[in-house]
Amino acid sequence: MKYKDYYQILGVARDATTEDIRKAYRRLARKYHPDVSKEPDAEERFKEVNEANDVLSDPEKRAAYDQLGRYRSGQEFRPPPGWGERFGQGGPGGADFGGMDFGDLFSQLFGGLGGGPGFRGGRGFQEAGFGAARGQDVEAGVTLTLEEAYQGTERSLSLAAPGQVPRTLRVRIPAGVLPGGRLRLPGKGGRGAHGAAGDLYLAIQLAPHSLYRLEGRDIYLDMPIAPWEAALGARVSVPTLAGAVRLKIPAGARSGQKLRLAGKGMPAASGAGDFYVQLQIVLPPKLSEAERALYEQLKSLSRFDPRPGFPKD
Repeated sequence: MKYKDYYQILGVARDATTEDIRKAYRRLARKYHPDVSKEPDAEERFKEVNEANDVLSDPEKRAAYDQLGRYRSGQEFRPPPGWGERFGQGGPGGADFGGMDFGDLFSQLFGGLGGGPGFRGGRGFQEAGFGAARGQDVEAGVTLTLEEAYQGTERSLSLAAPGQVPRTLRVRIPAGVLPGGRLRLPGKGGRGAHGAAGDLYLAIQLAPHSLYRLEGRDIYLDMPIAPWEAALGARVSVPTLAGAVRLKIPAGARSGQKLRLAGKGMPAASGAGDFYVQLQIVLPPKLSEAERALYEQLKSLSRFDPRPGFPKD
């Protein structure tokens, strides 16, 4: 039979620890899994990786493998005399191994490797995080207030994966999520038959806000100001989602003018958005006699023409 160097297949040293072998196996199993790999020989490599892991991750099988000696990968060899008898093959002087596949050697000794290309279960396959036993992905809609989206929040969700009993799940929603976003929570979806759960996807929506509106990561606030604040300038308190901020309104401010507070918008790892204060000049709903007299006085004193380009009467 041809020798297979299981240590070489997994890319580990012959004195590798169990943890070294486990890490190497998980990395290679994910790389060559036929459902996700684009490698042309992925299926065959996946079979070899599973076979090597099944032997080297089991102390008894590994000891038997190491007793075979060292050969070049692919070199023809025969197990040493008495090897099969020592490791449970039975028969005087060991069994006849002629024509047997290398993997079958351990299959007969220990009851099967379970690592072939059609394998859909077993310890090694589950360790890699693959398999038909994986639970279904679940999608749920979540509506947040703007404050919750800005600060991050926790929510209790009632989930019902197809064919499973409904359950309540507490999830953490990070700060800075945007409407229309899709938040993936690995392993929080439907439960699998062997513990490999699917993923939970949260479709984010934001409820309308009485003060703010969101445009991308920028937050807008319409700020009412009095005519004299616009004319003379003023300092006003602006309520942002991070707390109140004192803002200077320049003299001669216009209705619709935008004043920017940098970095006060929605947070993000790549940089927070901005907060825009959009000025809206408003009049008192009803003028007192004194106020009306002052406006009449202003009318008679001012030479300001708000419509210089319009035809005159």
